[in-house]
Amino acid sequence: MNIEYIVFWVFAAALVFAATMVITVRNPVHAALFLVFAFFCSSGLWLLLEAEFLAIVLVLVYVGAVMVLFLFVVMMLDINITVLREGFARYVPVGITVAVLMMISLGLMVGPEYFGLEASGAIPRADADYNNTEALGSVLYTTYVFAFEVAAVILLVAIIAAIALTLRPTRQTKATKPEKQVLAQAKDRVRLVKMKAEKPE
Repeated sequence: MNIEYIVFWVFAAALVFAATMVITVRNPVHAALFLVFAFFCSSGLWLLLEAEFLAIVLVLVYVGAVMVLFLFVVMMLDINITVLREGFARYVPVGITVAVLMMISLGLMVGPEYFGLEASGAIPRADADYNNTEALGSVLYTTYVFAFEVAAVILLVAIIAAIALTLRPTRQTKATKPEKQVLAQAKDRVRLVKMKAEKPE
């Protein structure tokens, strides 16, 4: 057996184990750490597919930024695990149904005819001067430029909606109002008071 297949099965088994532990472990901090491990295994699989750019982005963005922020939030919040576990058994059939449907859809999508692999299972090698970052950028900004722009607009709307939902004015909120600032005049803000000079006794 080729060494690449051995490495693939090791990463795949570790990824399935980490993903299972994410949804079954009771401690949310442990779940976040298992999710970080799952991201590392996924980046290893990307490296086997000669997609170094996607592997590095997965580690830098998700492990380096998103998961660190998530860990800080989980550690700072006092999460009541008992409340989160209430009604867990009631939604198990729905979860199993969704998982089976996802496995069927992935089984229908994954195959040599969809990824350009040969029928024998051999993985075609790219040339030595092949740059997957350049290839990804050229495809992303030419063939899928409309989908890329739509995704960017959706993310922008999501950011604006999140800010609008969380920014609730309170009595402690002190925000400037530009529409009132531009209408302000000096006579409205400054008052000259004349007082007689007093001599010390």
